[in-house]
Amino acid sequence: MKLRSLTTTFGNLRHNPAFAAFLLARLTGMFATQIQAVVIGWQVYELTRDAMALAYVGLAQFLPMLALLLPAGDLIDRYARKPILMASWMVAAVCASALWQLSTHAAAGVEGQAGALTGIYATLVIFGCSRAFSGPAVQSLLPQIVPREQLAQAIATNGMLMRAASIGGPLVGGLLYSLGGGALTYAICAGCFLLGACCLIPVTTRYAEPRATDAGSMWRRFGIGIRFIRQRPIILGAISLDLFAVLLGGVVALLPIYAKEILHVGPEGLGALRSAIAIGEVSAGLWLSMRPFNHAAGKRMFIAVAIFGAANLVFSLSYWFWLSFIALAVAGAADMVSVYIRGALVQFSTPDNMRGRVSAVNMLFIGSSNELGEFRAGFAAAGFGPIIAAALGGLCTLGVVSLWMRLFPTLRKVDKFEEASHE
Repeated sequence: MKLRSLTTTFGNLRHNPAFAAFLLARLTGMFATQIQAVVIGWQVYELTRDAMALAYVGLAQFLPMLALLLPAGDLIDRYARKPILMASWMVAAVCASALWQLSTHAAAGVEGQAGALTGIYATLVIFGCSRAFSGPAVQSLLPQIVPREQLAQAIATNGMLMRAASIGGPLVGGLLYSLGGGALTYAICAGCFLLGACCLIPVTTRYAEPRATDAGSMWRRFGIGIRFIRQRPIILGAISLDLFAVLLGGVVALLPIYAKEILHVGPEGLGALRSAIAIGEVSAGLWLSMRPFNHAAGKRMFIAVAIFGAANLVFSLSYWFWLSFIALAVAGAADMVSVYIRGALVQFSTPDNMRGRVSAVNMLFIGSSNELGEFRAGFAAAGFGPIIAAALGGLCTLGVVSLWMRLFPTLRKVDKFEEASHE
């Protein structure tokens, strides 16, 4: 029965070649991004031996994304999304080519290393600019490719493949770097970004609706988008629930401390703990792609987030490696279910001419929860110790679920995804 469902799910690609081309393009772009991230981190640390240098790698990409997400969302709603996505990936290919050249200067003594490091940061700023456009564009393009009745299944399939790429990309990146160094790896990344852009050429947007025609300034148009989100409790509740759940309950930043000081499993165990989250995410994504549900969506989303918080609470109190591994896998699976439901509800609730702006705000919330969540976990662990910090995070997530169920009854009561468009 599972094999038949899996065959049916991926058999739909044969009947929608645009969706197949989109998945291939996004998978290629995700692989390139993940491979490049691993190599940049390794290379920068080799050049500096300074943990703060790694922090600047993230900051160099996050700040331009933060500054440009809002105008990018407005632009995506006013113009065709496929050319914007193709252009952003071509800029990413140029950045990968620049990193390729900079990696050759890194071996040219101390002066070459200093110049290479400055060039890497400058290139990452430009790469962050490209991601500010590619993120909302790729999210808002999918509903223009598949019919509305297949959108929930398409979101599940897309999410599962992206999670798989987030596992395989770093592994491939490390292997490529060990074989040929930074030059080979960046060259392959540049080729992957270009391939992703080329894969989008045959993609047709059969289900696109008329683009936004709002008059006035960009800030006025984006203000309309913000008001739209505030007036839609399903959208506001879904993305804010994810924001605070991950911000308060995430434990990824504490995994090195748990592996070394509490579970005593060393770096191999740390890798296994990180993979446990991904295993849970991919397993849940594969199940959802075979068996997408469309019933009691709101309740299931709250249940999934509650399981995420409870699993992290179990992890925080565990001194046994395998119990911790299982708890993280359960948390990853619950997070994947939450992401699937949130993505479907947001897409069904948002008209096509508003998706760019809504996707930009959603990305801003996700980025804030991940970055600030790691800072929150580290800060709390420094003040109270890792066990108390992780346990408080799990309890706070459960508290957020309880509070949000009262604040957003419309979200709690939504049954089918299609009902979200009628709020």
